[in-house]
Amino acid sequence: MSDDWLSVMDVAHRIGLNSSATMMFGHVETVEDRVEHLERIRAQQDKTGGFTAFIAWTFQAEHTKLKAPTVGAHEYLRTQALSRIYLDNIPNIQSSWVTQGPDIGQVALKHGANDLGSIMIEENVVSQAGTTFRMSVADMQRLIADLGYEPHQRDNWYRLVQ
Repeated sequence: MSDDWLSVMDVAHRIGLNSSATMMFGHVETVEDRVEHLERIRAQQDKTGGFTAFIAWTFQAEHTKLKAPTVGAHEYLRTQALSRIYLDNIPNIQSSWVTQGPDIGQVALKHGANDLGSIMIEENVVSQAGTTFRMSVADMQRLIADLGYEPHQRDNWYRLVQ
């Protein structure tokens, strides 16, 4: 439950462990539920400053028992943009190319994301639901450069390594 997760994040951040925050959306929740989720993440970040990034990703229904209709790229990008504005206290907003595909992942860099994420060596969450996008380092660098940005490699703590 949300309160349990936030309690764990509170303890982790207070002892010096940073983490990311996510929001999977686009199935049974309401828009009000999404805003509440963002508000609770924002409040936690105000308390501890321990979130290094926020990642929004859409429900992937293909191989799940919950056959709710999901939302498309337009709603994903709107949510991405809102996240950047609302979560201005979290330094990094990551594009979810893993769920949206490389093209929408790239467009998300113009909708508030400042991080394209990482090259997946192994991914076991959304692939189980039927989504299996892959990308090479060269592909990722090209998507970033094609928008006029300079690609950089980072570590898990968002320190540049290249």
